[in-house]
Amino acid sequence: MAKGKGKGSVYRVTELVGTSRTSWEDAARNAVQTAARTLRDLRVAEVTKTDVVIEGGKVVAFRARVNLSFKYDG
Repeated sequence: MAKGKGKGSVYRVTELVGTSRTSWEDAARNAVQTAARTLRDLRVAEVTKTDVVIEGGKVVAFRARVNLSFKYDG
């Protein structure tokens, strides 16, 4: 095998749930921004599910389930 070939990267995918009182977009953004405080080299965030929290027959919060990938340090 030639030098430098075969070296790849390793990524971790973790699931987060972000919340917001205003929108699913803000909920997803909150999840990514919170993760970015402690994780480095974030790559892709995929929203896999959205739902709402209901209290007293009214929507009070939006939730976004996010699969977030980040690169492992080598």
